[in-house]
Amino acid sequence: MKIKLLLILLIFTGLMSFVAHKDLLFFAPKKWPKPVYNFTNNSLDKTKIKLGRILFYDPILSKNNTISCANCHSPYNAFTHVDHALSHGIGDSIGIRNSPALMNLAWHKSFMWDGAVNHLDMQALSPISHLDEMGETIENVVLKLQQSNGYKRLFYKAYGDSLATGERVLKSISQFMLTLVSSNSKYDSVINMKASFSIQEKKGYTIFLKNCSSCHTEPLFTNLNFENNGLSLDKDLKDYGRIKVTQSAKDSLKFKVPTLRNIEFTYPYMHDGRFKTIGEVLNHYTDGIIHYKTLSQLLQKKIKLNADEKVDLTTFLLTLTDKSFLFNPKFGYLNFRQ
Repeated sequence: MKIKLLLILLIFTGLMSFVAHKDLLFFAPKKWPKPVYNFTNNSLDKTKIKLGRILFYDPILSKNNTISCANCHSPYNAFTHVDHALSHGIGDSIGIRNSPALMNLAWHKSFMWDGAVNHLDMQALSPISHLDEMGETIENVVLKLQQSNGYKRLFYKAYGDSLATGERVLKSISQFMLTLVSSNSKYDSVINMKASFSIQEKKGYTIFLKNCSSCHTEPLFTNLNFENNGLSLDKDLKDYGRIKVTQSAKDSLKFKVPTLRNIEFTYPYMHDGRFKTIGEVLNHYTDGIIHYKTLSQLLQKKIKLNADEKVDLTTFLLTLTDKSFLFNPKFGYLNFRQ
């Protein structure tokens, strides 16, 4: 009898644990490092996340009400864009960089390719105010929101009064972005001993560990650092990367190491979107690196991969695709009536 009661208790506890996990607003996967985001200053709340999600998809954030965050950060492409190399903004303007994919942001201390933003709660302000992106001011965004009865109701539900403020706008968007956790790929299933790599995937993983993991460190698949990866300077864009932020010569041509999670869906690649395929990226690392003074120490030694090894490595990289993240209905478009 006691054994039966114990089994029932274990089943019930497991079921409740599953339900609780399913309803969590944010969770840090097992074996992952502790998030660096300070949730005490912006405690997650369903109504605030919903407000941030609606704002993320609303072009009201732009000067002429035509460009939303989702224009450059599509949920179906791991929250980046794939139809062009460089981001497009208001009035058919074109930026100088490819939009970074958005996922697992609670573990990041800096944002943008050059680290110009050092807090997630301020990140959205950069594209909102950039002349070639949304071209708006946060003050005008607030004025437009205050004139909307729909947003008045949303702010009331989220904050207890209908007042829209710049801080509330930015923190609400931040709350939505914090929920964008990708941790359910085949790779994750293998690491959690719920699946196994194929022979080819296992070979690719071994190649990855030997040649790529120093920059693209597990489990985030980025070391979150800024590195010069030996790309030639685009003569038209003349983008020297992080040096623009730090004004230090040692940061010339350094850009933030992007995550490899969902790489299958985040093409084109590099800060300027110059490579359309994973194959082109691998060819760069084996045969295209330029040895600048600031070239990453991790790339000083030539990477040697034959054609078969490149195929094996690519096969492993495809195990980082997380379709439950890419097609999660909780991350998609939402309007006032939903």
